[in-house]
Amino acid sequence: MSLRLSTVILPYIRWHEGGRAMWQRAEQLGFHAAFTYDHLSWRSFRDGPWFGAVPTLTAAAAVTDHLRLGTLVTSPNFRHPVTLAKELISLDDVSGGRVTLGIGAGGTSFDATVLGQEPWAPRERADRLAEFVPLLDRLLTEDSVSYEGDYYSAHEARNIPGCVQRPRLPFAVAATGPRGMRLAARYGQAWVTTGDPKLYETGTPEQSVEAIRGQIERLADTAAAIGRDAAALDKILLTGFTPDRGRPLESLDAFVDFAGRHAELGFTDLVIHWPIPDSEFAASEKVFERIAMDAPAQLS
Repeated sequence: MSLRLSTVILPYIRWHEGGRAMWQRAEQLGFHAAFTYDHLSWRSFRDGPWFGAVPTLTAAAAVTDHLRLGTLVTSPNFRHPVTLAKELISLDDVSGGRVTLGIGAGGTSFDATVLGQEPWAPRERADRLAEFVPLLDRLLTEDSVSYEGDYYSAHEARNIPGCVQRPRLPFAVAATGPRGMRLAARYGQAWVTTGDPKLYETGTPEQSVEAIRGQIERLADTAAAIGRDAAALDKILLTGFTPDRGRPLESLDAFVDFAGRHAELGFTDLVIHWPIPDSEFAASEKVFERIAMDAPAQLS
């Protein structure tokens, strides 16, 4: 299968001042999908404009026809499965069945404390995700769900008529640890990684490739342990967080080289950030558009 190319559009521009045009342009450029972060704010963008993921994706669904849409990623930090399920079913309906939910355990930054709580320890984040994903799976596939867990509850939660996509919209589970990979293997239609975060500052591209190779091998072993072939899962690399940083977007040739090395590892999808001036995602928009239009043919 050819390597698919998608993009991430961060929700920092007002819809009528350029936001709408970016999503429409993503479809015109031929991207397989366009995602956005599901955060209430993010890092260097914290003191500037930032809009909600689900309303943004709903608006994008209304002005595009074929582009897949989704989050990279949603987390339990400020979400509850019951309310999230209702929003996702609505979004899937508006889009005509074009939604993918990227989901992960989340981190310890702004989203983790904005509701007034202390950041959860890594173990609690993993515990919550392990309860969140199976409950969300039920909410998106059953008409009525009641559940009482350690962290989440549902009482006769109704989700009729369910998703346009059957049995539900796909999950892309972001995970590098064993528990997250088990969730990806059991509930995911795709697996997401950003690489090995320990290598971001001081690692080399070669070390990153080997670390990711190890992640894919662990995913395969995890899937096999529950009787599932990991080849059935799409494998998505969200770029921009490996030691290469923005170098793959410096030229078409640089990107094709980067993408080819990762396609050999078994990735089905690469996701690149829409250029944002004066940020860690700064890049030439002209080069970005050339990559979108010309790279897929070179990687087929």
